[in-house]
Amino acid sequence: MTEIALIGNPNSGKTSLFNLITGNNQRVGNWPGVTVERKSGLVKKNKDLEIQDLPGIYSMSPYSPEEKVARDYLLSQRADSILNVVDATNLERNLYLTTQLIETGIPVTLALNMSDVLEAQGKQINVDKLSYHLGVPVVATS
Repeated sequence: MTEIALIGNPNSGKTSLFNLITGNNQRVGNWPGVTVERKSGLVKKNKDLEIQDLPGIYSMSPYSPEEKVARDYLLSQRADSILNVVDATNLERNLYLTTQLIETGIPVTLALNMSDVLEAQGKQINVDKLSYHLGVPVVATS
């Protein structure tokens, strides 16, 4: 079974994406600390993919128990790949963690979440250019 770790800053939309992909109904909220432990779920259309919804973290240097859960999972369990969910409206802050995740050597895909909100603000991110500079696939989600 392939394991995919969903990881990103708090309030980037990880659990909402987890619920959509798995059909689960984990609690979501607009404040840090909603997800405090790792949650697992199988992809609705492909039961060979297991998604791990990890607590939100700002870096791979843990300061809280939730951040330690996420970091320890990545460093010890070695997920097959990482889906790094970032808030497209606050890209610069989110990319600090992204660069650390890339350094783990685990394949990373970047999900630019809240792209619709960014577009409503009259802004956009060049997905191809960002992918080129980071060296990982980038997809826009809303």
